[in-house]
Amino acid sequence: MITGVSSGFGYELTKQLLEKGDKVIGTIRSESSKEKIIDFLGNKNFEAPYLDVCDIDKTKEVVDKAFKKHGKIDVIISNAGYGLFGGAEELSMNEVNKIIAANLTGSIAFIKSALPYMREQGGGRIIQISSYGGQVAFPANSLYHATKFGIEGFCESLAQEVDKFNIGVTIVEPGGARTEFRYSSAKIANLMKEYDHIHGFLNMLDKSKGLAPGNPALMAARIIESVDKNPAPLRIVLGSQALKSIIDRLEERLADYKTQTELASSTDYKE
Repeated sequence: MITGVSSGFGYELTKQLLEKGDKVIGTIRSESSKEKIIDFLGNKNFEAPYLDVCDIDKTKEVVDKAFKKHGKIDVIISNAGYGLFGGAEELSMNEVNKIIAANLTGSIAFIKSALPYMREQGGGRIIQISSYGGQVAFPANSLYHATKFGIEGFCESLAQEVDKFNIGVTIVEPGGARTEFRYSSAKIANLMKEYDHIHGFLNMLDKSKGLAPGNPALMAARIIESVDKNPAPLRIVLGSQALKSIIDRLEERLADYKTQTELASSTDYKE
């Protein structure tokens, strides 16, 4: 079961899984999204319930129906989400609330709705599509990073909670990929001239200024392959540029933390 299959990784995952002969329940937001998945609609192994993951009650309803109909679902992939670009001051609170509802709260609700069924069926795999932006932060992406840092913390904790039930949790951290996520579905705040120094992302969203290095078909293939790994990898990074960025940032953090030994211990009781 995959959320958001009308484009991006969701579409590519669905395509490859159906080609393998697997059954896919792929959620779409609206009737208009059907035009994007027309190639899947005639496949007997595919069904496409409507779901906006911001609707918590509907999310539970769709997940309940899917598990009750099929009896068992081996893998759920929380994929639905979008990017929002702009400095913190440039964002409206409506934009803030919407991206949190879609990328963070919606992902949590989807996973929580599936947990009782996966526990009762004796196991399964939860895959959360995050981003290398769940480890590395850049200017003009503050709210996107907030959702991805947040969902990674949720999933890392969840993995420890459900391991005894044979439920594996994997966080996927892709780098830039040639998908609609970057080139057509990304949303941009009401930009202010005072923040022109952080608006370099506009070049990244323009195909004429160069394409992202990531191949979405190969990324989807690696995600599918991860399902068969036991134990489940907690994180998989897709893209050499993404991996380098994560390692560099983590090494910077670690070096900074190591300078704070005396400061940290200075607040302990001396007993």
